[in-house]
Amino acid sequence: MATLEDKILGEKLHNYCSSSEDEGGSDDEDCQSSDEKENSLKRCQEPSEPPPVNNWSGSATNTGPKGVLEDWRRFKELEAQNREELAKERIALAKKLTMTVKTVQEEDKEKEIDELEDELDELIDEGFLMKYQQQRMQELMAQLQKAPKFGKLQTLKNQDDFLSAIDKEDVKVTVVIHIYGHNVKACESMDGCLSILASDYPAVKFCRIAVDVAGLSRHFSVEGVPALLVYKGGQIIGNFVQLATELGNDFFASNVEKFLIEYGMLPEN
Repeated sequence: MATLEDKILGEKLHNYCSSSEDEGGSDDEDCQSSDEKENSLKRCQEPSEPPPVNNWSGSATNTGPKGVLEDWRRFKELEAQNREELAKERIALAKKLTMTVKTVQEEDKEKEIDELEDELDELIDEGFLMKYQQQRMQELMAQLQKAPKFGKLQTLKNQDDFLSAIDKEDVKVTVVIHIYGHNVKACESMDGCLSILASDYPAVKFCRIAVDVAGLSRHFSVEGVPALLVYKGGQIIGNFVQLATELGNDFFASNVEKFLIEYGMLPEN
């Protein structure tokens, strides 16, 4: 703020000293030239350098020890959460890479399978399925026509016939041989039943041989008949003796058929 003296004298001249300045000391020490004042004024007007800026982007408050501890706990919690999230991301990425990374051979194989599935989808339609079913039926019918046909009960006259009926037959043919005794009621019933089954199952070979011709013991001829021996591919697959105890002396073809089917000796007709 300008003084009364400043207003009276106007602007100060070079090397001018006020009376108050004279009272305070010598002219050499207290008086300043106008050049020095100008330099001092310039230094005051020059902008000061801004304070250094650090990287801190948060906020700070003047708190006591409790506030500092709370801030430190919060900082550690956030740090732990960040570590857990990063760990989860790493695990998920590892699983994804493990599931998706495939070898060249695996990719080629999958590509080949996809191409085959596409071709199969194109082929499988209603018309194709009908044509395939007809072709398959023709193949099965051809196989049945090629298979040996019998249709009647054969009598084996000696042991050579017995062996030939088993060993020289097609491996796919089931051979059922009835060992019978003379004048035995149950054996007569069995012969009648097998004659009927032979016509019902023409692909199965039904035979009969007398117990004495087969060379079996007298005890077997009394206690073992009627007996059924079942062979396939030269191997015995069924051995049923004393069938009178199972079926009785008077039975029907349906009883024998059911018995053989239950034991898997005949296909279900």
